[in-house]
Amino acid sequence: MESEPKLVSIIVPFLNEEENLPLLYARVAEAFSALPEQFELLLVDDGSTDNSPNWAKNQSREDSRVKLLRLSRNFGHQIAITAGMDYASGDCAVIMDADLQDPPEIILEMIAEWKKGADVVYAVRRSREGETFLKKLLAAGFYRFFRSIVKVNIPADAGDFRLLDRKVLDAISQLRETHRFVRGLTSWVGFTQSRVLYDRHSRNAGETKYPVWKSLRLALDAVTSFSGAPLRLMTWVGLALSSGSALLAIQVVLEKMRAPDHATPGWTSLFTLHLFLGGIQLISLGIAGQYISRIYEETKRRPLYFVASKHGISKAPLP
Repeated sequence: MESEPKLVSIIVPFLNEEENLPLLYARVAEAFSALPEQFELLLVDDGSTDNSPNWAKNQSREDSRVKLLRLSRNFGHQIAITAGMDYASGDCAVIMDADLQDPPEIILEMIAEWKKGADVVYAVRRSREGETFLKKLLAAGFYRFFRSIVKVNIPADAGDFRLLDRKVLDAISQLRETHRFVRGLTSWVGFTQSRVLYDRHSRNAGETKYPVWKSLRLALDAVTSFSGAPLRLMTWVGLALSSGSALLAIQVVLEKMRAPDHATPGWTSLFTLHLFLGGIQLISLGIAGQYISRIYEETKRRPLYFVASKHGISKAPLP
């Protein structure tokens, strides 16, 4: 007796993607036409103001494979992904964006790796079309810096485009931290991980929802969520500068003792050093403030999101 076909949840967080959603739906349906697996297209509306939620709602009425989860406001990309993972019904789930930079056809390769036994299959970018040199440089630098200070082995050049087995979804659902970095959480929970290579395309239509400043903010959340290295670094910087200042103070005292009536030279450099130390102190306070702010927000234990409406979804959320 043949087993039931597996169900794959395609989780797509979106914000104002009315031009891209119909094409995404068509390409996902075309890709799965060659597979025995079934799919559900779980669209998570993160506060859209265009016609994309209406399209998704109408499509869910015409095709039962399309589901719509509308959040009560814009909670952010990582929270929208989390909501989709909470409501996914599949034996596995694929996380992808709606802009078609990540080709749906790569899902076939991910499923093949999953069938071989991989619990997590992440897509690694060979190339990144349509992105500025600055964004590519910052992305490459971040992944390598993150891996150097964090014990979690997050793969370089891999975004949120990945496949997660049901047991991985269940594991991540237990992690309810406010400042989320899903890529890091996926690596942190462990399990058997594999990869596929692909070429990332330029955005099909619309404007990017992740400009450089948002990418930098995500990088800050990632570092402060997984490592205390910045605090340790500032401690060592403080010790080094304090030692240097003590040596400079000893030099000034010795000069005063040797020539009491001679004015100590170098006050300009001392003034500059004073400003430098003041800047280091402010930076240190800022870094400590980021951690304290996150402690404050985590202790409030607010829900990560609220759901405004559901269309085609019968499954209760996790956890």
